[in-house]
Amino acid sequence: MSYSQHAMGSGSRTARKTFEFGRTHVVRPKGKHQATIVWLHGLGDNGSSWSQLLESLPLPNIKWICPTAPIRPVAILGGFPCTAWFDDGELSEDGPDDWEGLDASAAHIANLLSTEPSDVKVGIGGFSMGAAMAVYSATAYALGRYGNGNPYPIIPRAVVGLSGWLPGSRGLGNKIEVSHEAARRAASLPILLSHGNCDDDVPYKYGEKSAHSLSVAGFRNLTFKTYEGIGHYTVPKEMDDVCNWLTARLGLEGTR
Repeated sequence: MSYSQHAMGSGSRTARKTFEFGRTHVVRPKGKHQATIVWLHGLGDNGSSWSQLLESLPLPNIKWICPTAPIRPVAILGGFPCTAWFDDGELSEDGPDDWEGLDASAAHIANLLSTEPSDVKVGIGGFSMGAAMAVYSATAYALGRYGNGNPYPIIPRAVVGLSGWLPGSRGLGNKIEVSHEAARRAASLPILLSHGNCDDDVPYKYGEKSAHSLSVAGFRNLTFKTYEGIGHYTVPKEMDDVCNWLTARLGLEGTR
């Protein structure tokens, strides 16, 4: 399924980019459908590989939606084109954020969740750049708007980020604390962040720093888990912890 999302331009740019998203893979719930989670792959990957892993998890009440990012030139790879949710430069607070790319992908994710039944809880998760995207969506939800000012339309009940980071962190706390509603949304959103402390691709310190920035900004319902000796990949123990956390936070019935 090819889906084109127009991101509203911001600032002085008048030309609007069109991002062509790749194929979306869906894993149907094996039991009663209680929750739907959009799960986002890492740089250069696609939705198919994650859908296979997610299908094997003991979470019969979750429908998983695994989209594929657009192919775009990526700065961190010297402009080499590959699947990426946004253009990723250096991982630093001073580095430029690709607001247009972030907003286009966040809108695509929200759109995928917008047609779920009202009694189904929705969430967003991801790995690496996908985790960064999930966390960006969490901040858009708290603020009530995308970076470009357009209203953010969905209410996530859980956000999971594995081996990721927080894009657009500058001034986040200031934006949240000036709005009572934003502070309330930030404080009530359950977030699970996990990171291996031997990660060479997205260094552990960035995961730790992102968790700290979110906590300071008012995301009080946040859990940060460290996995000793683990690099830039997931392990069964980590996925077990994700399953247990989601089951508790979303009130899933499991196989009962």
